[in-house]
Amino acid sequence: MNVTSATDSTSKSSSSTSSTTSTSSNSVDYNTFLQLLVAEMKNQDPTNPMDTSQYMSQFAQLSTVEQAMQTNTKLDALLSSQSLSQADGLIGKTVSFTDATGATFSGKVKSISINSDGSVATLENGTKVAVGPGLTISQS
Repeated sequence: MNVTSATDSTSKSSSSTSSTTSTSSNSVDYNTFLQLLVAEMKNQDPTNPMDTSQYMSQFAQLSTVEQAMQTNTKLDALLSSQSLSQADGLIGKTVSFTDATGATFSGKVKSISINSDGSVATLENGTKVAVGPGLTISQS
């Protein structure tokens, strides 16, 4: 059986599927894995069907991939929750930091926003500070 690569850009396909998420061309995500498994089962030689042990092995791999994805989702939620807890503890604290020019700033934390890049503290004077290395936190 001749199967083209899932990342082969020269192959033409009659079905059109698109994904809104970007993935590395060297990795196979859950949906691609499932599509490859279904295509393999559809295109198997009827005179020489796939061995049952191979099918079960691939099904076990599919299950493992699905469980890993669920674990990653739960870990992301846990990290977000932890970030919120830590951010709550910073409100009202006095922080000081030195910027890239060498100037030192300090002030009381008024609010915290959590972005995909990390947490950003807004001081009472409106200054925004990335919460991370170089930030000194003290009791007000």
